[in-house]
Order: sequence, then structure tokens, then C-alpha cells
Amino acid sequence: MTITRRVFAAAALGGLAAPISSGGARAQAFPSKPFRVVVPFTAGSASDVVPRLVFDALAKDFNQNILIDNRPGAGGTIGSGLVARADPDGYTLLATASAHTNIPSLYPDAPYDTARDFAGVIPLGSLPQVLVVAPSSPYTSLRDLVDAARAKRGAISYASAGIGSGSHFAAERLRLSAGFEGVHVPYKGGPEAIADTMTGRVDFFFCPLALCGALIEDKRLRPLAVSSPARATALPDVPTTLETGYADSDYTFWVGVFAPAKTPVDVVAKLHDSIQAILSAADMRSKLANMAVDPMPLSPAEFDALVKREIAANAKVIKAANIQGG
Repeated sequence: MTITRRVFAAAALGGLAAPISSGGARAQAFPSKPFRVVVPFTAGSASDVVPRLVFDALAKDFNQNILIDNRPGAGGTIGSGLVARADPDGYTLLATASAHTNIPSLYPDAPYDTARDFAGVIPLGSLPQVLVVAPSSPYTSLRDLVDAARAKRGAISYASAGIGSGSHFAAERLRLSAGFEGVHVPYKGGPEAIADTMTGRVDFFFCPLALCGALIEDKRLRPLAVSSPARATALPDVPTTLETGYADSDYTFWVGVFAPAKTPVDVVAKLHDSIQAILSAADMRSKLANMAVDPMPLSPAEFDALVKREIAANAKVIKAANIQGG
């Protein structure tokens, strides 16, 4: 498996530098001033690392500074709310993850409407999430873990990067499908959940492969299954939860970019086309592939439609799993 170890190491430390500097590129009518990209999660999370890589390239292409502003908290609603209320001029953007579509059900009092107050710009890609356990764990397969969880109610604990996060949602979909109870242990971000999974303080964690790849390679974490519909290219010997026999247990974790809803269509199109060109470049494709990020080419309209579909579908799972937000 080829993994960009330097990126993983920085992510695990949770400390990537906030400002992204511009380089020398052609002047354009848009943009004509610096950008602010709000990430509503902690630095070092998969939802933070992937946008930083892409926006570093965009800063050079646009010849503008791009500030990455991490605003975690309240399931992502704090940072997302800042963007929903921002001037719709294209210079304040939201880089978030699939947990964005859980907000309407988990946080009905959120200061924005997820479907109405944002304009989808582009998905940056989807990331396999891997169910990992500590190397010392007695569980060597997903069936081992599920059997133990079924044998004793509440015997299994599972970490997440926060209530309603992609890691939480993947665990709940598996739990509902496999029919077991467990103890959910939410953390403020992925790096903290990884640390406690490695030491065995929690039994398992659905970790984005972009964060856990090097740790799996170093045998500091043991992979049991992936939540994506198909096996991860970087982990060809690790089965999916579906093929292990748990129907409707799959979950697609994506990272994407949004603008305030009233941003002009031509500005959204410019952002989309510029970012798509970056994603399509050979060097970026290679970097993202090394982070186990799969392409997810969608137009702004298609991305908006995906968000609406996921809001409706995820609401059913949240109700069935009795997930409580804020």
C-alpha cells in the first residue's frame, strides 16, 4: 500500500499551519482578494487535511492567499454557521464532510438550513473508512467483534470524531445492521479517537484511511473492515462490511466545498471549474490517491442534489439509532 506518510504524520499531530500562501499566477477578475475557508472540524482530521492540500494548489493558481480557519464544535454547526451568514461573494467558503447532511436531524436549532443556506461547489473526493482495533485487541475479524458485542449488551465501545460525524455514522449503520448494542465514545476529533483506539481504551473506530493508513502499515492499528461499498484499493485484503454479511451497513464518507447560498452562479462555476482542474491534474491525482481519496466528480447542481438525498436518508438512520445531537 502506498501511503503519503508525511501527510499522515502531520495529521496525527493535528497541527498543520493555518495560512496557505499564494504563488505567482495569472491575475483574474475573480478572484481579486484573499479567501477564508472555514473547516468546522479540528486540525489534523481528514476533513481538514484534504482541503488544505487542494486549497494550497488553488492559492497558487488564483495568486491569492487562502486562510484555513478551523472552527470545530457543536457537530460542525459553529463553523458552518459562520459561512452561512457570510457575504455571498465567493471569498468565504466551507470545507466540510458528509456529516454536514446529518445536521438537520441532529441539530434542529442550528442557525442555518443545510439544504437552503449553502450552494454546493464541488466534492473533493470520498474516503474509505476503516474499522480499526488495537494490535492487542482479541478481535481479528469483524465477525469476532460482532459476536462478542451480541453476546453481552454494552460490552463493546466505539470511538467517533464526534456525535453525528462520519465515523459515528459508519459505526451506527454497522451496529443497526449487525444487531448489537455498544457504548459510543465521542471525541473532539479523529486524532484523539485514533490515540485511544491504539491503546485499547476503546474497542474500535471507523477511521478515514487518509488518517490511519501509515498506522495500519506500521501495525499500530489492525484493520477489520471498510465501510465503503467496495474494497479500498490501498487495503485490497480487507473486506467491506457488506461482503462480511451485514446488509445496508455501508457508508460513503466524502469531503466537499460549499459557498453561501446566494453566491452568484458564475462565481460558483468559476470555483468549481478551477478546483476540478486541480483535482484532475496528474500530480494532485497521485497525491490524493496516496491518501486513499477517490474521485467524486459532480457538478454544483449534482452536489446539491446529493446533499438533499442524504439529508432524507440519514434522518431515517438517526431515528432508528436514536442518535441525539444538540
